[in-house]
Amino acid sequence: MAQRKGPHKGTGGHGRRKLEGKGPTPRAEERPGHPAQRRAKSAAKAKSAAKFGAKRRRPGDLSDSQRAMAPRRSDKSPRGRGPAPDELVVGRNAVAEALRAGTPSVSVRLAVGIERDERVDEIRKLAAAAELPLTEVPRADLDRLAGGAPHQGVALEIRPFSYHHADDVIRRSVEAVDAALVVALDGVSDPHNLGAIARSAAAFGAHGLLLPERRAAGVTAAAWKASAGALARLPVARVPNLVRALKDAAQAGLMVVGLDGRGELDLDDLELATGPLLLVVGAEGKGLSRLVGETCDVRVRIPIAAATESLNASVAAGIALAEVARRRRTAP
Repeated sequence: MAQRKGPHKGTGGHGRRKLEGKGPTPRAEERPGHPAQRRAKSAAKAKSAAKFGAKRRRPGDLSDSQRAMAPRRSDKSPRGRGPAPDELVVGRNAVAEALRAGTPSVSVRLAVGIERDERVDEIRKLAAAAELPLTEVPRADLDRLAGGAPHQGVALEIRPFSYHHADDVIRRSVEAVDAALVVALDGVSDPHNLGAIARSAAAFGAHGLLLPERRAAGVTAAAWKASAGALARLPVARVPNLVRALKDAAQAGLMVVGLDGRGELDLDDLELATGPLLLVVGAEGKGLSRLVGETCDVRVRIPIAAATESLNASVAAGIALAEVARRRRTAP
């Protein structure tokens, strides 16, 4: 039988608390870290915020759910940092043309120390006549606003472009003294091409321009500059469905002619040019889309050398419009 080596050593009462009960088990909502407790806190916070918001919310204020669904600003530039890129015309010729045409504008900005010439003097006079604010700003500010585009020390902030309704464009062309001429673009996504086509359309007597709303360029500052102010004189409409607009024009009495490198008729043989006409210009390389091509009364091609695959959309439009104008001048 083993003998004890010494007296038993006690704990001095330090382990007594371990034997005591901890009381009733708390509810789940009261246990720290328990999911039920987190849900209870969130509910209490939401209730408090709703109560506070009801007291502080003024008439016309949006609720959280309404604010989440409200439309956001489409331009990426923050408020107070200048106009959006689409609302800025840069370059001396472009600004002078836009002011001559009475383009709805906001202000003119000139670079500090800009070299004076006839165009700058004309811009100053036109801005004064239109009662537009004219301010001189550091050239670095113009560089930032123009986004790297050559501004020549001049920038014009314009109002957002005001499009016409397609029905109005077609109606005005039909009611014009001379034969109706409308230009429609199918898939032209380059704003420079849009501006150049608008310039040719205005030069050769077109009564309006139709643009698709999707997958196509709209009237931007780049288009303004390429048009040299022609967009201020030419009614432009954006249509949600180009095929539908072409059918409406046909019902109004216009012959729909598509400009396509794979067309079945040479431009030289287009006798329809002297009558009411809607000319559809397709994208470079792609040409007309299938549905648009099927909607046209006839598709014409420009005779070019076999080694050349296609022409730029704006160049092709200019050639076709010049031929239409020539035939109308020489018609009996």
